[in-house]
Amino acid sequence: MRPDIIPGGVFPDFALPDHTGTVRTLSELQGDDPLVLTLARGHYCPKEHQQLQEMAAVLQPKVAVAYTQLATISTDDHHTLQEFRLSVGAQWPFLSDPGRTVQQDLDIQEYTDPEHDPMIPHTLVLQPGLVVHSVYNGYWFWGRPSIGDLWRDLRDVSRDIRPDWDLSTPGLREAWDGGDRSLFHGFDADPAEPAQET
Repeated sequence: MRPDIIPGGVFPDFALPDHTGTVRTLSELQGDDPLVLTLARGHYCPKEHQQLQEMAAVLQPKVAVAYTQLATISTDDHHTLQEFRLSVGAQWPFLSDPGRTVQQDLDIQEYTDPEHDPMIPHTLVLQPGLVVHSVYNGYWFWGRPSIGDLWRDLRDVSRDIRPDWDLSTPGLREAWDGGDRSLFHGFDADPAEPAQET
C-alpha cells in the first residue's frame, strides 16, 4: 500500500463505473458520512464472498440507519461485477476497475496470483473527506476486520465527526432551543420554505 494511505491520510477520490454503469466518485458515494470501503480481489475469490456476505447480512442493515456508507471496488468487468454484488446480497455500490487503476495507483498488486492479477484485498474505514481512519490488509483472511472491528471504528469516527454525539454537551441544548440546527446531523439543512399562496 502506498505509504501515505495511513490513518490521517487522504484516500484518492477514484472515479469508476458502478454496477449500473454510472461513473461515481468515492466522495460522491461517501457524502458527509463515514465510509467502509472494501478493495476486493473479485468474484472468483471465496474469501471475498465470506467477508461481503457477512457485511451484507449483519452490517448492511445497521449502516442503513446509522448515516454510514459502504462501497466495494473490484477488478471484475461490468457483467461479473453485477453477478458478484448479487451473489453476496449487497445493496451498496460496487465499482468496476478491470483496468487496475486502483491496484496500480495504490501499489497493491497481488503478485502471487498472476492468473487473476488482483488487488491485495484491503478494507478501509474513511472519515468524511476520504480521511483514512483505519486500514486492514486482507491478503490472509484473518487480516480482514470483523463486524466488531468495524463497529468500533465507526463508533470512533462518528464520535469525532458528530458534534451532537452526546446531547448533554454544553451548548447543544441552547443551540437547539435557539433554532440553530447546524450542530445536529440530519437537521443541519434548511427546511424547504412553505409555498406561498397567491
